[in-house]
Amino acid sequence: MVVRARTAVPGTECFARHLGGQERASFALDLTSDQRLTTNDRVPRMKIDILTIFPDFFRGPLDYGIVRRARETGLVEIAIHDLRAFTKDKHRTVDDRPFGGGEGMVLKPEPIFECLESLGDVASREMRLRAGAPQSVILLSAQGRRLDQTLAAELSALSQTGKGRIVLICGRYEGVDERISEHLADREVSIGDYVLSGGELGAAVIVDTVTRLIPGAVGNQNSTRQESFTESCSGQTELAGDGPSSTCVSGGLLDYPHYTRPAEYRGMEVPEVLVNGNHEQIRSWRRKTALAKTLRNRPDLLQRVRLTAEDEEFLAQIKLDQGTDRDEARPVSTKD
Repeated sequence: MVVRARTAVPGTECFARHLGGQERASFALDLTSDQRLTTNDRVPRMKIDILTIFPDFFRGPLDYGIVRRARETGLVEIAIHDLRAFTKDKHRTVDDRPFGGGEGMVLKPEPIFECLESLGDVASREMRLRAGAPQSVILLSAQGRRLDQTLAAELSALSQTGKGRIVLICGRYEGVDERISEHLADREVSIGDYVLSGGELGAAVIVDTVTRLIPGAVGNQNSTRQESFTESCSGQTELAGDGPSSTCVSGGLLDYPHYTRPAEYRGMEVPEVLVNGNHEQIRSWRRKTALAKTLRNRPDLLQRVRLTAEDEEFLAQIKLDQGTDRDEARPVSTKD
C-alpha cells in the first residue's frame, strides 16, 4: 500500500511504502511554497532517480543553481530512494562480508534490486542496452568508464526522447555485489581516477553535468557548446552577427581565458586585443590562448583533437615563445 505523507505538486511527493511491515521510503527534492508557484506542471524531459544509503546527502548539493531551476521549471524530476528502506531485518543491513575473504564490506544485491523494481517503469537491462534506448541505469564505480563531456552529452540526449530516465546507484564500502553490474546496471561510471568514500558525490556531479546540457536548463544554450572539452558544434560558425561568437571555439581543448569589467584592477589589465573591437584578432587570440592553456595543463588533449594548419602554427609560436619544444610547457602570458 502506498501512503501519501502530504499533498504536494507533481514532482514533490514524499511517500512511504509499507510492505511486509517495513517502511520503504522515497522522496523527491522539496520545493518551498514560493517555488511551487512557478513550477511547470508539464511532464519532465528527464527523470533522475538516485539509490543511496544516505538520502539526506542530496538535500543540499542539488538545491542550487541550474539544477534547482531545472526542477522548478519542470525540465527535470529528481527522486531520492533510501536503500535501507528495502531491507528486511531490524538492523536495516545493506552490506555484508565478501565471499573469499578480504578487507571491507560489500553492498548487498537485494536492497538495490528491490528498490529499482519498485520504480515500476524502468525498462529491462536488455532493452536499455539497445541502441537509442531512452533509459540508463548507472552504477557509480571506480572501475567504470570515466565521466567526460562526451558521456555527459550522451546521457543528456536521453531527454530528447521524451521518456528520458537515468537511475544512479551509489556504491559504498569496499564495493557493490558484482551481480548489480552484470544483471542490473547497463553501465558503470567513474568521475575520475581516484577513490571516494561512496558514489553520492559522483551522482551529484553527474546530475549537474547532465542537467545543464538539457535544452532550456541554461539561459543561453550556446554557452554550453563552447566550454572546455566540447568537441564539436555543428551548424555554428566562429563569427556570427556583429562580433565573434564564443560558441564552438573550444573544439575539444580547454576553454580560453575570460575577462570582464573592470578593464583594470590593481594594476592588472585585460588584454588589449579583447577591447579593440577587431573580431578576427579576438578569434585568433582566443584560439591561441586555448591552445596554450591546453598545452600547459592537459597536453594529452592535443592528441585527441583535429588541429588545423593555423593551430599548428599557433602551437609552434607558443613553444618558441616559451623557449621549449617539449610537450609540457611553462605558463605563458595571456596578453597578445
